[in-house]
Amino acid sequence: MGTTDYHIPVLLQESIAGLAVDPKGVYLDLTYGGGGHSHEILQLLDTGSLIGFDQDPDVKDNLPQDPHFHFVQHNFRFLGRFLDYLGISQVDGILADLGVSSHHLDAPERGFSFRFDAPLDMRMNQKAPLMAQDIVSQYSQDELFRIFRDYGELDRPGVWATRVVKSREEQEIRSTSDLVECFRPLLKRGRENKELAKLFQALRIEVNKELDGLGEMLEQALEYLKPEGRLVVISYHSLEDRLVKNFMRSGRLDGKIEKDFYGKVMSPFKLINRKIILPQADELERNPRSRSAKMRIAEKIAE
Repeated sequence: MGTTDYHIPVLLQESIAGLAVDPKGVYLDLTYGGGGHSHEILQLLDTGSLIGFDQDPDVKDNLPQDPHFHFVQHNFRFLGRFLDYLGISQVDGILADLGVSSHHLDAPERGFSFRFDAPLDMRMNQKAPLMAQDIVSQYSQDELFRIFRDYGELDRPGVWATRVVKSREEQEIRSTSDLVECFRPLLKRGRENKELAKLFQALRIEVNKELDGLGEMLEQALEYLKPEGRLVVISYHSLEDRLVKNFMRSGRLDGKIEKDFYGKVMSPFKLINRKIILPQADELERNPRSRSAKMRIAEKIAE
């Protein structure tokens, strides 16, 4: 399986430029996937090194045989633990492309897409205990309401939650097709795909605890970045982007701005791009899945 078979890297040149790679530096690619971003970083290294993280064992087919590369098969929320294990106290740059890979979306058996009939799985780490099927089968109506409201940003979250509870009383919801059929009476004509995408997104975020993991990663990124080190994050929905934006502006997950005695904003970061960076028209044509990508870059301020 080649890099482009697994996942086409999004905002590739823009993200590598944003890292401002030092050939002697230490870099992290926290979402290795198909290895597209990692490949470009490795091309720029001399005596430096790159550590790739990914919890999905499928990515092992794409790992480079490069002495400057080290792979960690774990979620990026554990980056600090593994850097300590490797004896690395600071890094020069961190890249995270938060999107679901094309491999996941196009592999029916993984259950990420409503385009296929498949087990309702959605686990990025297939050793994790919680599947989407467990959520729709076991979560209370209030818990489902929370997920659809907070993670799907859906209109009428209570209606969707009620529908799941009533449907599962009549028939077990085991597959993606079962779930689509459960929701079908509520889908608005002409908006079916958009509404299903939000519903599946909500379940996927809950299964993989994505926002919790992102928050933990951001706090550790700040701790391990060198002064003047760069943090580059590509997000794909407003929940992720809001969290990244708040953290880069304030150094806090809640986004609360603190000011000194003179009214100057106290933040550990300098924003490299004041406005979000979006894919250009040529990239959108090559890779339509990049259309929702938003990139932010911040540099850790030297004390």
